[in-house]
Amino acid sequence: MTALEGIAYGFGVALQPGVLIYCLLGVTLGTFIGVLPGIGAMAAISLLLPITYYITPEAALIMLAGVYYGAQYGGAVASILLRLPGTPQSAVTTLDGYPLARQGRAGVALFVSMISSFVGSILGIVVLVLLAGWLSRAATAFGAADYAAMMILGLVAAATIGSGSPVKSFAMVVLGLILGCVGTDVNSGAQRFTFGQTELLDGINLVALAMGLFGVAEVVGNIRDAERQGSPERVSFRQMMPGRDDLRRMPGPILRGTGLGSFFGALPGTGSTLSSFLSYALERRVARRPERFGQGAVEGVAAPEAANNSASITAFVPTLTLGIPGDPIMALMLGALVIHGIQPGPMMLEARPEMFWGLVVSFGIGNMLLLILNLPLIGIWVSMLRIPFRYLYPAILIFVCLGVYSVRGSAFDIGVVAVVGVAGYLMALARFSPALLLLGFVLGPLIETNLRRALLISRGDPLVFLERPIACGFVIATAALIALSIWQARPRLRRNTGESDV
Repeated sequence: MTALEGIAYGFGVALQPGVLIYCLLGVTLGTFIGVLPGIGAMAAISLLLPITYYITPEAALIMLAGVYYGAQYGGAVASILLRLPGTPQSAVTTLDGYPLARQGRAGVALFVSMISSFVGSILGIVVLVLLAGWLSRAATAFGAADYAAMMILGLVAAATIGSGSPVKSFAMVVLGLILGCVGTDVNSGAQRFTFGQTELLDGINLVALAMGLFGVAEVVGNIRDAERQGSPERVSFRQMMPGRDDLRRMPGPILRGTGLGSFFGALPGTGSTLSSFLSYALERRVARRPERFGQGAVEGVAAPEAANNSASITAFVPTLTLGIPGDPIMALMLGALVIHGIQPGPMMLEARPEMFWGLVVSFGIGNMLLLILNLPLIGIWVSMLRIPFRYLYPAILIFVCLGVYSVRGSAFDIGVVAVVGVAGYLMALARFSPALLLLGFVLGPLIETNLRRALLISRGDPLVFLERPIACGFVIATAALIALSIWQARPRLRRNTGESDV
């Protein structure tokens, strides 16, 4: 079956009235779940999983997938308007989306986010259809050493191309790596940095860390403005539209973000998180005026949104073609297939073409529904900023606490949110980047796992990172990036030395 024949076959599956209704239900639920801080797609999919017993496997997978990529759309709303990222990849959107909202351009930021997400998803579908076989082979070609080297490159790239002092950026990454080590060592069973607290045996809750670093820290930093009445003006549709200059800046970041997201999304692990940070870092590198980033650059919203939405599409490649879930959400998708007696793997395309092609076509239909659903809602979302701050801030704190508590049912995590929130506020005063801390926290355990696995396979020989071509390429790129950053920092170091001599 050719790609065109498969797409035509998929339309026959996805356009069935029952399947279409479940697709609409999934993307709608995903959007509203994404807006709520801390809930996330994983909790929603877990709750919906028992329902899949009573519907067809095609409708079940399409509905759950709709919740997954619908939450990506909704997550951008909370990130831009309230600086409340529900996922690590949404944290990147806050870097420029929230400053745009503070400048009175929240409608523009949301419009750019929606369009970038839609285009990134559609291009991700094209990549999935044309390059699914190549992407699955690329995923199997990556070994433990390759994954470790790739993630280290991602950390270094984000730190060296981030805004502000490189020393502060590296400090945030290292702090994130240390916090990622908190908990029980899976190999030895030793407790690390738990300080006798049994609640820390499973590590620090990712949602609690993200909510504290961004949401609570922002509330603490703006307590003095609590008497402000919010933004009294209403936003017209014309004010939501990006200007000509904004539109001119969007295509390049969207295409580059889609390329990174499509590739890294197909790799089991943290493809969407890594691609979001790398796409943002890349845009800072290629921009003529990188100082605009962090101050409300449209490119800083377009690139990561395109990256994480295209990654959410190609993330299905290893799950469906190899039976390898790349993250917990994909593991739930795999569970939904197993419930119906479907075995994902290389033969799934031939054995159950209606599942594969129906899902692919539903991606396009679902994203069209999301665009139709979300564009009219922009005015409603922006109207949240008209709520007086003395009401908005307590509501934010309540939603944060409810979202964090719903993850593990632990009151201790709420305390973590409070402590991290104060720390995040102090970091903001000292111009440290909390997004880099979050990236180090997410990638740290994965780097450790793959590093240990690579050394175990090579019997402790560190040259394994140079013997494997893929890992060697990442090592060379990392070294080159560090050398380039040191070279570019020379004028600043000389200037600082001269000032100290005077």
